[in-house]
Amino acid sequence: MSKNQTAINASYFSIIGNILLAIIKGLAGVLGNSYALIADAIESTTDIFASILVLLGLKYANKPADKNHPYGHGKAEPLITFLVVGFLVTSATIIVYEGIIHLGKPREMPKPWTLIVLGIIIIWKEASYRFVVKKSIETKSSSLKADAWHHRSDAITSVTAFIGISLALLFGEAFKNADIYAAFFAAVFILYNSYLIFRPALGEIMDENLHDDLITEIREISLTVEGILDTEKCLIRKSGMKYHVDLHAVVDGTITVEEGHELAHKLKDKLKSTIDSIGDVLIHIEPS
Repeated sequence: MSKNQTAINASYFSIIGNILLAIIKGLAGVLGNSYALIADAIESTTDIFASILVLLGLKYANKPADKNHPYGHGKAEPLITFLVVGFLVTSATIIVYEGIIHLGKPREMPKPWTLIVLGIIIIWKEASYRFVVKKSIETKSSSLKADAWHHRSDAITSVTAFIGISLALLFGEAFKNADIYAAFFAAVFILYNSYLIFRPALGEIMDENLHDDLITEIREISLTVEGILDTEKCLIRKSGMKYHVDLHAVVDGTITVEEGHELAHKLKDKLKSTIDSIGDVLIHIEPS
């Protein structure tokens, strides 16, 4: 299975899971008198749209290069990540706003059975995070990583809701708003994680140097090609799930232009066959 198909399958998994959880949380929140669960349902609803965006972005980013996009369409991925972050910030804002409104209203204590619902949700969302983040690492997908963090932030909001409801049930009327304050804490956590997701996507758009390990690997592989004496500049930019490399290779200064040209092709083929995440390599020959 290709990396793109792996990422697409993971995004389908997120969409289906978020739809089911949004329904379960919403019903449990209303029937169980828990604002924290209702806030959780709000986040899961925004997660549905965010996951759909990720899916559409992955499909678009995988389109081959054309006349207008010679480097392909991979830059769509971090742009989609920005939109996903926007959904996260929006859900955090809604949670805080609705929580402030509910603080001033009389309401019943949360039902004890909501803790069972939350316990199941926490386990499911953490397992979902681990599954999707594993796929994001395999595919080098920034938007899939953002989608994975939706699952993790969802698990965290459910944990805070669990704590808030537990406090309310243990200590009675004085702590009846504990689940609302728990939702506020979850909103702050969501905003913090939004920044953690946003920052590397911004670096990808700006072609920031974030690929030291890959540069080291490229230099080591280059020296295994007969005729390549050393490497100098190695510049990398990420586009979707692929990396584009500009590499200066040092060769014997007495060889012909044709021989240098052949060495450049050998080196390019070696790098692309060894590192499957490399989309293209531009080799500049330097005489020793």
